[in-house]
Amino acid sequence: MITRSVAILLLAICSPLLPAQERPNILWLTSEDNSPYLGCYGDPQAKTPNLDRLAMQGIRYRNAFSSAPVCSAARSTLITGMNACTLGIHNHRSRVKVPASVVYYNQLFREAGYYCTNNSKTDYNCVMPGGGKKSSPAKFWNESSRKAHYQNRKKGQPFFAVFNTTLSHEGQTTDKAYHGRRKENPAQRIVPPGKVTLPPYHPDTPVIRENWSRYFDNLWLMDKWVGDKLKELDALGDAENTIVFYYGDHGGALPRGKRNIHDSGTRVPLIIRIPEKWKHLAPAKPGEWIDDPVAFVDFPATAANLCGIEIPKIWEGTPFAGPNALKQEFVYLFRGRMDERYDTVRAIRSKDYLYVKNFSPHRPYGQAYTYPFRVLASMGSWYDAFKAGKCNEVQARYWKPKAGEEFYVIKDDPNQTKNLIDDPKHAERVKSMRNQLMIRFTTTKDTGLIPEGMYPHLAGDGTVYEYAQGATNEAVLAAMVATSRDRSALKALTKMCSSDSGLARYWAATGGLILGKEAAPMRAELLGLLEDPVLDVRAIAAEALGHLGEVEKATPVLIDIIRKGNTHESLAAITALEAFGRSGVIPMEKVTALIPKGIQGDSNRVVEAIDKIK
Repeated sequence: MITRSVAILLLAICSPLLPAQERPNILWLTSEDNSPYLGCYGDPQAKTPNLDRLAMQGIRYRNAFSSAPVCSAARSTLITGMNACTLGIHNHRSRVKVPASVVYYNQLFREAGYYCTNNSKTDYNCVMPGGGKKSSPAKFWNESSRKAHYQNRKKGQPFFAVFNTTLSHEGQTTDKAYHGRRKENPAQRIVPPGKVTLPPYHPDTPVIRENWSRYFDNLWLMDKWVGDKLKELDALGDAENTIVFYYGDHGGALPRGKRNIHDSGTRVPLIIRIPEKWKHLAPAKPGEWIDDPVAFVDFPATAANLCGIEIPKIWEGTPFAGPNALKQEFVYLFRGRMDERYDTVRAIRSKDYLYVKNFSPHRPYGQAYTYPFRVLASMGSWYDAFKAGKCNEVQARYWKPKAGEEFYVIKDDPNQTKNLIDDPKHAERVKSMRNQLMIRFTTTKDTGLIPEGMYPHLAGDGTVYEYAQGATNEAVLAAMVATSRDRSALKALTKMCSSDSGLARYWAATGGLILGKEAAPMRAELLGLLEDPVLDVRAIAAEALGHLGEVEKATPVLIDIIRKGNTHESLAAITALEAFGRSGVIPMEKVTALIPKGIQGDSNRVVEAIDKIK
């Protein structure tokens, strides 16, 4: 099999580097928070005539994925052409310094002579060298605003234009947003609440039905927006020279969609229309499907390949259209902090299977995220049904600690509710995909196993990317042992508690936390870690000890970290205190009283979340 580096070299040799005026335009139309809930993807509930028409004119990708299931990490992946977790910019709404060697796709296209516009969402987690107001890759756009438009380019100049709509965003299901756009009349609904077909993971409540009904109305509005953009392209006389991409920015928008690694959070619609003039670049004929998996990290490389622009060597994506396009067997998916909640997950998705590795199996998928509980009535409705015992096993799983690993057969289980990780029939496939995940982890030097609070301590004046590129795979191996939930790993975890590596000690303490009361033989070592020089290690050791009956020793340590730590160290300590409340170690009503006032950043939002979900 040709390696990616060799394939990209062949592309550079074989692909023509065209003058700007002889290159196609690129138009990206992006809708927020939607999985392939479209008529052209077979959803009988959707009314999406404009996208259905575009699908017959273009090529549909059955297995397109957003790389990450939230906007900022997904957009950070797009703008850099690299997996956000390689650069350490995978945590939602962060500002992480990246090296000068990163090449942004708007920078690449602008330097190639394109007029580059963005209308108008940026949401990049990057801080470029130098800092200041111009430290974002947004500076490379010719225009980036709600008025940005490709028609402002010079005559004969090709364009790369992005238009983004929030009409399908989860926030548009609120009473205020929804009633502001469409009358409250069930007869006007695309799908009335009583006729909505619910996914098996959602309990049947009136509120959830109402949210789904509103969402399909929002998709109809989004489809109309797409139609308007395509009509405008025609009216301006640019359609015959423009390659159009339509895609969702990640899955969504109701609970267990956005923020989750399963298809409901990462699988997106992708339609590419290539005009007659450029049909030789198309990987299939109009109206056809492509089943090979593709992900956001591949989009910039594909756009460059379609336009005859050399793909930067630092990019990690595979071009799936254009000259000498490449096929891939699987894609790499990731998630980190969402809002104020940490949950490290990595996955390998092939056409037929999904393998998931949970590095926080002690946390549920349904954590107390402030924003969803604030804007999604369905989130609270689902949680209330769970607390009342009205959820079946599949529906209740969202609110319980996760399995360490998951494996799903897509054709039999499209909603991924039947975890077959222990089925001997799939043992070889699981082993193969597990190995593929380890290869991706180690070859990209994924930063996801480094606690966010440790970034400044490890990176110093450099970047966490540069630190990780020079580090060994010790953290990966430690994390694999720690998250195995295997009591036989106690000896190894105990030994790691005295490692010279703060990361190894962090994962040793995490292993103790995951094992719960079975970690009692580690008690002495965990108590020693309460004085560790690394605050993230202290926080996780304190949480583990609280569940071993040492709450009086653990709690003062956590409060001290909240007072003295950086924003993310403080966040880790508050999360540990909250976990004490949820498990009954400390009465929940006392948890918020223990947290000092005036804490930093997102830490305040955790307190709000605790109040909402007691």
